Amino acid sequence: MKFYYDFHIHSDLSPCGNKDMTPNNIVNMSLIKGLNFISLADHNTAKNLPAITEVGERVGVKIIPGIEVTTKEEVHVLCYFRELKDAVKFGDLIYDSLPPIKNIPDIFGQQNIYNSKDEIIGTLEKLLINACPYSIEDIFDMVKDYQGVMVPAHINKLSNSILAILGFMPENLKIGLVEVYPKLPVDKNIFKNYKVLYNSDAHQLTDISERVNFLDVNSMDEVYDFLFEES
Repeated sequence: MKFYYDFHIHSDLSPCGNKDMTPNNIVNMSLIKGLNFISLADHNTAKNLPAITEVGERVGVKIIPGIEVTTKEEVHVLCYFRELKDAVKFGDLIYDSLPPIKNIPDIFGQQNIYNSKDEIIGTLEKLLINACPYSIEDIFDMVKDYQGVMVPAHINKLSNSILAILGFMPENLKIGLVEVYPKLPVDKNIFKNYKVLYNSDAHQLTDISERVNFLDVNSMDEVYDFLFEES
């Protein structure tokens, strides 16, 4: 059985996200494209996860709660969670740890929080694209306390990837899963020992993945097993 996915999508809450990236627009575009599973992974916050989860439940698109954390090394890592409540708590922890640098919407973009009707119900003041004070090793350990998993993001990008910043995969961490950005070349030998996700890192609706990438498993439960069980 094939379950089609895109586990790296940004909403309008991420300052780099397009204003059309509202919960309903994201979910319905994913539905139109034939995706079964998606993850909203905004920068350093989980504030739009409750709304998009509600919309997903209403239309039949399964939402994996996610956050894209910027570590103190400036590495982007995806953090996925089994439960919404754990993602929200972890998101609050990360946001509270960010430096007190205010967002400037005219320069960086809006940081809007939505309800499930696509109504703006608030904004976040701190600039979300800043780095948190936690290292990659810290995040790897911390996310486990929230029943989650850390996945190095877009490892083949030339900026903010674990390979671009560190130049290697830390052998002391039992990383079982990595993300590859499909629009850039990558040496497959780099990730031959890892499970791989191919995600869009979408910041606008048209960039959400088509019905291309899938997990060939027997049930929805096995999708969770793929994400959260160590190799």
